[in-house]
Amino acid sequence: MTDPLFAPVELSPPDIAPHRRGNTGIDHVTSLSAAEPGPHVVLNALVHGNELCGAIALDALLRMGLRPTRGRLTFVFANTAAYATFDRQNPYASRYLDEDFNRLWSPEHLDGRRDSVELRRARVLRPVYESADLLLDLHSMTADTAPLTLCGRTTRGRDLALGLGYPAWVVADGGHAGGKRLIDYGSFAEPEGSHTAILVECGQHWRTETATVALESCLRLLLGLEMIDPPLNGPRLRPRADPQRVVEVTDAVTASSERFRFTAPFVGMEVIGRAGTVIGWDDGRAILTPYDDCVLIMPARRVKAGQTAVRLGRIVG
Repeated sequence: MTDPLFAPVELSPPDIAPHRRGNTGIDHVTSLSAAEPGPHVVLNALVHGNELCGAIALDALLRMGLRPTRGRLTFVFANTAAYATFDRQNPYASRYLDEDFNRLWSPEHLDGRRDSVELRRARVLRPVYESADLLLDLHSMTADTAPLTLCGRTTRGRDLALGLGYPAWVVADGGHAGGKRLIDYGSFAEPEGSHTAILVECGQHWRTETATVALESCLRLLLGLEMIDPPLNGPRLRPRADPQRVVEVTDAVTASSERFRFTAPFVGMEVIGRAGTVIGWDDGRAILTPYDDCVLIMPARRVKAGQTAVRLGRIVG
């Protein structure tokens, strides 16, 4: 098995400079409106500067000249400052510059006095996200895990993920102890309402297939909403045979020490058959599966104290 920390970088970061000026007054944000009313959909890439797949997908759609047939469609390249530092010889270094852009989405951080590169960008983009009816946030993973959709805790998020028909895994979870994600921000996470956000983890960071998954996720969303016509000369959706399965996260294991270790090189979505199985050690404390057929979700490859080491879930559909 290839060590994911040393996986080859098959993707090339696209030149997003042509999209910098956009048309919104915010760098790297382009918004296109149709005459016919409809939802405002935001396609979001580069929350982490080293996750290339979303940038590739949005760049491809913009270069195709894609326009909505109804509603409003907005393309956001988020943490562009981190992305500008991407180095294929050290691809992990550009995840962020000062702090994780995807742990800042609470009033405590956004309205506070603290400052960082990521906070400044989040505050600028905040009105864009707040105006969205639907948000698709494109990410990738360190491990070579099967693609999955994180739909939060709302029924509407789960319905949207299932409506795409792909990826096969849909994970309902409440986020991280270290801070709120963008899909957990404001009205996106309220139990009642219509604003909806999902996050697609498209695959291993730098595999060629991961960019294909990102582009297909965008097209599936927009075609399902009847916001675009099928591209005549563009990419085609591939048939999907795998049934979707929903996993509800019941536990998030937060590492208490830098000595956290897994008992095996888990990559994610492993189903551990027996309750009480030891899957890791945290400074001498055994980490056990709480029930039979426990699913391991996105185990971290570089576990740090105070951060999520792995989430545990139960298949419900």
